[in-house]
Amino acid sequence: MGNLLIIDDNPSIHATLEIVLEPYFDTIKSLEDPLQIMRTLAVEDFHVVLLDMNFSPGLNTGAEGVRWLKKIKETYPNVSVVMMTAYGHVELAVETLKIGASDFILKPWDNRKLLATVQSALQLSESKGEIQQLKTKAKALRKEENAFPEIIGESAVVKNMLSLIAKVGKTDTNILITGENGTGKELVAKALHHYSKRNQEQLVEVDMGAVSETLFESELFGHVKGAFTDAHQDRIGKFELANKGSLFLDEIGNLSFSLQAKLLAALQNRQITKVGGNKVIPIDIRLISATNKNLFKMVEDEEFRQDLLYRLNTIQIEVPALRDRGDDVILLANHFKDLLAQKYDKGTLKFTASAEEKLMSYHWPGNIRELQHTIERAVILVDGNEITPDLIVTSASENTNVKTLNLAQTEEVLIKKALKKHPHNISAAADELGVTRQTLYNKLKKLGLS
Repeated sequence: MGNLLIIDDNPSIHATLEIVLEPYFDTIKSLEDPLQIMRTLAVEDFHVVLLDMNFSPGLNTGAEGVRWLKKIKETYPNVSVVMMTAYGHVELAVETLKIGASDFILKPWDNRKLLATVQSALQLSESKGEIQQLKTKAKALRKEENAFPEIIGESAVVKNMLSLIAKVGKTDTNILITGENGTGKELVAKALHHYSKRNQEQLVEVDMGAVSETLFESELFGHVKGAFTDAHQDRIGKFELANKGSLFLDEIGNLSFSLQAKLLAALQNRQITKVGGNKVIPIDIRLISATNKNLFKMVEDEEFRQDLLYRLNTIQIEVPALRDRGDDVILLANHFKDLLAQKYDKGTLKFTASAEEKLMSYHWPGNIRELQHTIERAVILVDGNEITPDLIVTSASENTNVKTLNLAQTEEVLIKKALKKHPHNISAAADELGVTRQTLYNKLKKLGLS
């Protein structure tokens, strides 16, 4: 149900249309004078406009309808306009589709065709309105949450990365962000969107590792009502939601080979079709992808499509591991300490010299994410205003029962712990360890654990 505006200079047309369409709309209003169109749309909300092509006596070129169509779409882009025309103006009516009309109907019309056309126009208007609401809400949330959180670091590798982000962020080129788990790839994606010309539009994020095979197309491309058992209403996909903005596909390496082909087709054609629908929807996005996996090795192992990799990897940005960032460890630790001290009402805290030494000596396999969790634990447990070494509890020491500094033995303990945490799931264990599945297979074979 929605609101319909009929504009035609023939009162009998009004009466007939109102009888046919009255059961399907909340409100129907009819105008004979097109000069009232903009005034009416300004004070009332209409989803669909049925617009005749000709109004002035003696004129039947259809130019009047085209002119009013342009005015409506310029001011109210979410309103669906259906043109009404006689057979002689079919070619002109087709041209109006390029201007922005959602469809046209011929006089005299078939009632079933009329109803189907108007209902499709109503769904289109509602979808556009929903997208606009989501984008408006997202913009407000971005303003509140600070859409461009600072990337903290003074090391040479971070400065080089930030320079590259600023340079390529201004372009529309596709970016592949690589790096270990927990290094901050999502922050890089947000920074790229911040520097882009699309930063007034939405950055839509999709965790590809969390999208199931069965829901992939619905999640990315959307679906129409009735497309499958649980499709109780139309759904907007991530591609359509990100239109004019940026689309961030995280964990792209987790996508199955069959789904990679569907993603590639959408990227190549720059268009999508909703599940259960037949309308082609053009898309205009800036694509940013991220992975902790070696996609080039996956291509060699025939686990990832080479043509898709080339499509994703116009520019590659490698996010450095925390262990390679030197004194950035202390910068980040102090940043998290201050934020968390405020969160937990701990006042002013500081690290002792020996605590800082312990932070610098650890190799941080979980990178920034592990550092943040470690500092949060310390802030929660500290009693005074100094964080001491005993409060710096890392995953590869007290928590893993490692009794030696021997790298090979430590590695074996960590691998066994990952396998215990993810039984019968090599991929998940590899992700936990920050290595590729093949690397973990090789280490298991070497340790005699395969």
